[in-house]
Amino acid sequence: MELLSGLLSSLGLSGAAGLNAYIPLLLVGLLSRFGVMDLAAPFDLLGNTWVLLGVAVIGALDFVGDKIPGVDHALHLLGGVVNTAAGAVLFAAQTGVADVPPALSMALGLLVAGGVHATRTAARPVATATTGGLANPVVSGLEDGTSLLLSVLAVFVPLLAVILLVTLVVVAYRFWTRIRRRPRAT
Repeated sequence: MELLSGLLSSLGLSGAAGLNAYIPLLLVGLLSRFGVMDLAAPFDLLGNTWVLLGVAVIGALDFVGDKIPGVDHALHLLGGVVNTAAGAVLFAAQTGVADVPPALSMALGLLVAGGVHATRTAARPVATATTGGLANPVVSGLEDGTSLLLSVLAVFVPLLAVILLVTLVVVAYRFWTRIRRRPRAT
């Protein structure tokens, strides 16, 4: 049962990292720092003071920059690497999945975070184009809030996190296909 719970938690945290890499990294690091969560070495470094400070500062810069049209697109390009790497680390860091080979854990984390991030990156230009960038802060705030919710659920109620993640993917897919089917103005 611990393996299943660990896998569900890993999936939820990786999905959250696909939306915002810094929120789940900071949450897991703080929970590790205060003894609420045990992380296997070398992932226990996420609870290190300097790592936490670095993640918090970069996360704050990302939080602000993601609300600005144009800057958000540059951050999403960079996030293709950062978010997927964070997803890989978070997936592999869970002690409940210690029986899963590390390379497989990291690959699964890359796939989950990368898939969520790719969906997010594809959807954002639609919001920018249809609202002239006015919706960017709102959409970014929703992404950040969803990442926080997914992160907390992944740690404390992993099954709910995975259900929410799957629901979000289905909704995003339906939204994307509906947008793609619209007739284009000529």
